[in-house]
Amino acid sequence: MLRLIDLRESSADPRSVVPRAAMDLTDAGDAIRPVLEDVRVRGADAVLDACERFDSVRPDQLRVPASVVADALAGLDPSVRRALEVSIERARRVHQDQRRVDVETEVVPGGTVTERWLPVSRVGLYVPGGRAVYPSSVVMNVVPAQEAGVPSLAVVSPPQKDCDGWPHPTVLAACALLGVEEIYAVGGAQAVAMLAYGIDLPGGDTCEPVDLVTGPGNIYVTAAKRALQGIIGIDSEAGPTEVAILADDSADARYVAADLISQAEHDVIAAAVLVTSSERLANEVEREVAAQVASTKHVERITEALTGVQSAIILVRDVDQGVAVVDAYAAEHLEIHTNEPRQVAMRIRNAGAIFVGPWAPVSLGDYCAGSNHVLPTMGAARHSSGLSVQTFLRGIHVIEYDRSSLADVADDVVALAQAEDLPGHGDAVTIRFHDADDG
Repeated sequence: MLRLIDLRESSADPRSVVPRAAMDLTDAGDAIRPVLEDVRVRGADAVLDACERFDSVRPDQLRVPASVVADALAGLDPSVRRALEVSIERARRVHQDQRRVDVETEVVPGGTVTERWLPVSRVGLYVPGGRAVYPSSVVMNVVPAQEAGVPSLAVVSPPQKDCDGWPHPTVLAACALLGVEEIYAVGGAQAVAMLAYGIDLPGGDTCEPVDLVTGPGNIYVTAAKRALQGIIGIDSEAGPTEVAILADDSADARYVAADLISQAEHDVIAAAVLVTSSERLANEVEREVAAQVASTKHVERITEALTGVQSAIILVRDVDQGVAVVDAYAAEHLEIHTNEPRQVAMRIRNAGAIFVGPWAPVSLGDYCAGSNHVLPTMGAARHSSGLSVQTFLRGIHVIEYDRSSLADVADDVVALAQAEDLPGHGDAVTIRFHDADDG
């Protein structure tokens, strides 16, 4: 089912051979541009028209009433409620430790630089609602924003035809458990535009524009985030979800196969990659995948993902070459199934999140590890991080110098200003002392 790539005799740069799903935002960008402009010009009417066009449902109103949210929580399956409460509690425990503190540095006597960490004022959190229901994405977006101290946040999620035009009730219940009151039945590019521009709602209420939009979505959501970046900040451009598994002969083929399948379950373009130094394991995993897929719920979706160009089994000479390959791949999720897995994990430089050993599957991170599951994809882990408290904070430098400390460095400022042919920069310093001398 999974194609085989043999790198054991290869000296090629791994970046040129590792599989990757193609994602071209050009066509999606062209498609969503009129939607964004329509929302900017016509506001709520344009948003409702887009909901009807793309989601086949026109919500009675865009903002979800508090009564609908309360009913969703009251009707939540008790086992799902408990699971969400566990997820929230563990996520809070991890994200509370990410909060940064202000630091004041005395550069010289009389001259200090203080770095203040302040939350953005208002954020929009996107919760997808396509092939699956994602209450966990509510948790992963809301908890770090709350722990960062964001004073105003709004959640958007697509209206569901089978849910009377509201977002899925499990998503609404997750919002209720987190104390989120501002929720909109809007998805797609129109949701991002609404958050970016702000709109007046029927009945006199307003969705105020946000400063930052976070959360994963489909290719049209990603294209909208790219198009509106600058008007809003964004966390990332989410591509197809992906898992890479680095394994040696000690790995259990059953676990490896199950973890590849669990990622393929997301989408037909989801990527599942096994990198192994064991040909025996590769063969066993191939057999296990075929057996396990046959008994899963979403057979066609998983099969298409596992047989796609983005998925493969990659044979390497040894774990050292495997580390180089997964570093080049920079997976959203990376599992380590080797001897001494923690030591191997500490050698990895590029990954959204690393899951160490047989008892830390990606599914744990998706829901209840305490880590965040909104992670960089498409190799972006080489330069970007997953969603965290830091996403919602800005570092602001506050510079305070007295007369004496400025005077001590004035000649150096002037020298550098002259070297850059910006004499006005130097004059802005020297004028302060000329005035004092003249007085």
